[in-house]
Amino acid sequence: MTAAAAPVAPFPEAVLARLAAGAFVLVDKPRGPSSHQVAAWARDILGVRHTGHAGTLDPNVSGLLWVGTGPALKLIPLLLEFPKRYVALAVLHGKVPPKELERVLAEFTGPVYQTPPVRSAVKRERRVRTIHRLQLVEAAPPRLLLDLVGDSGTYVRTLAVDLGEALGVGAHLEELRRIGTGPFREEDGVPLTALQDAAERARAGQPEELLKLLRPIEEVWREFPLLTVKDAAASALAHGASLARGGIVSTTRSFSAGATVALVTRSGEFVAYGTAEVDADAMKGSRPGWVVTRTRVFADPLRFPPRWGARAAPRAAGPAPGA
Repeated sequence: MTAAAAPVAPFPEAVLARLAAGAFVLVDKPRGPSSHQVAAWARDILGVRHTGHAGTLDPNVSGLLWVGTGPALKLIPLLLEFPKRYVALAVLHGKVPPKELERVLAEFTGPVYQTPPVRSAVKRERRVRTIHRLQLVEAAPPRLLLDLVGDSGTYVRTLAVDLGEALGVGAHLEELRRIGTGPFREEDGVPLTALQDAAERARAGQPEELLKLLRPIEEVWREFPLLTVKDAAASALAHGASLARGGIVSTTRSFSAGATVALVTRSGEFVAYGTAEVDADAMKGSRPGWVVTRTRVFADPLRFPPRWGARAAPRAAGPAPGA
């Protein structure tokens, strides 16, 4: 008969509160395991029931991977909007003059059409992705070290193949590492071993390091334009409504129609996020109409009792006044 495993010590209250409110860990994923496996390891380290990840990395790709737990899982679609930065090692299948390489790299900066690879978890439909930057860091023919920033969902492996076709010699991707996601950089990532060490120290009564690694959700939603809304509008949003122009108090910065915006109360509490139907300068005013639609609720609706639709009770029938 084997001895029973020693029980795992609970986390201090500060850590439990952070996990309950929702938190993200920006994991520095190693080559080898899948993104799903990394998220599962983080789940076990943190002792939570569920985790999810944003921006899948193939098993042979390393770099930054968002892993969320608790209410933070509701914000994974926001993480998917962050552009991603990669360092890629591409291999050309033939010789290319430097000027021709420079010309083709410039042509691939901007909107490009891509079809996901055959071994892909998504439907293979042609789509447009924007390459914001594509720079040659170093050339050691036939290998090219590239620094690129692209929209979320950019297939760098496909990009390498397309570059080779445009150059007329063929090419493939040999190695890839994600070094940026939105405003977050490589130095912000944490290896799973460091997360494990921080968790053990937290259970021993030293939670400071783990709390630094458990990023609060506001670090994500505050990266988007903020709209402060009236109390009645916040209640309606918490119950799944769109936002009308009359419900807005203020906006934080300029944005265009189609942008994702975060909706907060006057006290700064995050309620929901949605899609702006008009530009920022057309948000406020007396003209009626919906200005934010396709909202996704984050706040607990029970904390926002309905403030709409209440009509005065009809007066009971009786003699007219003065009769």
